[in-house]
Amino acid sequence: MIGKRVQQLRKEKGMSLTELAERAGVAKSYISKLERDIQKNPSIEFLEKIAAVLNVTVNRLIDSEEPAANDNEFDQEWYDIIKDAMSSGVDKKRFREYLEYNKWVMNRPNED
Repeated sequence: MIGKRVQQLRKEKGMSLTELAERAGVAKSYISKLERDIQKNPSIEFLEKIAAVLNVTVNRLIDSEEPAANDNEFDQEWYDIIKDAMSSGVDKKRFREYLEYNKWVMNRPNED
């Protein structure tokens, strides 16, 4: 099952086996065996490398119930925005305060 998810995500990203293997620093033959369900028990280290290249969580590779990025409308742009906020010094508390303020603004009655 993990292999099928790896294969699906790899194809969605338009990557070949060779490209995924090179970018993750793992053996192409191992990915091939995983995708064909010959290898069924990959290490966490292997999954972390593959997940990083595919830009998904390890949980997404392991758990078929884990929502895909598209299921939550969480795409690369959101990921980049969060990384930018973090690198600019915005902490979780301040980000949550902004979200609460934004909800308040969006929900208040129109004062026209």
